[in-house]
Amino acid sequence: MLKLDNINTYYGLSHILQGISLEVNPQEIVTLVGRNGAGKTTTLKSILGITPIRSGRIIFKDQDISALPTHTIVQRGISYVPEERRIIPGLSVKENLHLALLKSKNRNRETEMIDRVAQYFPILKDRLSQEGTSLSGGEQQMLAIARALITDPEIMLIDEPTEGLMPLLVETIAEIIQTIHKSGVTVLLVEQNVEMALGISHRAYVIDEGRIQMSGEAKAILADEQVACQYLAV
Repeated sequence: MLKLDNINTYYGLSHILQGISLEVNPQEIVTLVGRNGAGKTTTLKSILGITPIRSGRIIFKDQDISALPTHTIVQRGISYVPEERRIIPGLSVKENLHLALLKSKNRNRETEMIDRVAQYFPILKDRLSQEGTSLSGGEQQMLAIARALITDPEIMLIDEPTEGLMPLLVETIAEIIQTIHKSGVTVLLVEQNVEMALGISHRAYVIDEGRIQMSGEAKAILADEQVACQYLAV
């Protein structure tokens, strides 16, 4: 479904991603793990065109999307949950969801799509008129995921969804990701909570200093103490 072929991304003169190649197949949860600063978030932003690649190719459903603008990539079926959540101040929960639909193929199906995501997040349905930034941290993360889900994506790129959340909410977010996956959405996950991420994933890639160091079944990587010590700081 999604393939990165030898991509190189720079911030100014800094060579951040150095020949990254990875694949995400339909109906998978794939996790990209590594230390802070390893290049995980940059990989997701490169896929979305937020941080354009310098060379290499990004293929989605057999089409090269490397040079497409971000809104076109989203319209093709890739959605993004950013690490910072980016809930828009001054807008209600419903207005934040509406904003996500403006350039979506589902912009004329707002009521239907809000009802659909409310099935995953009943607590948000009760808070549609509440200002998004007044929600708790866990509820804001749910809103960020709901905002990405409302575009009806084929694959979701999710960046650090449990950062700053208490352990009980970490479990809740993990369950939500699994439920979304069971509904038919493929997931590429970036997550610092290695045990949670690898516990719900099919496969994983380990990134360090802008390069893929190894890949394989998620549970095998989680069980490899040498990998954990060298690359994951767990």
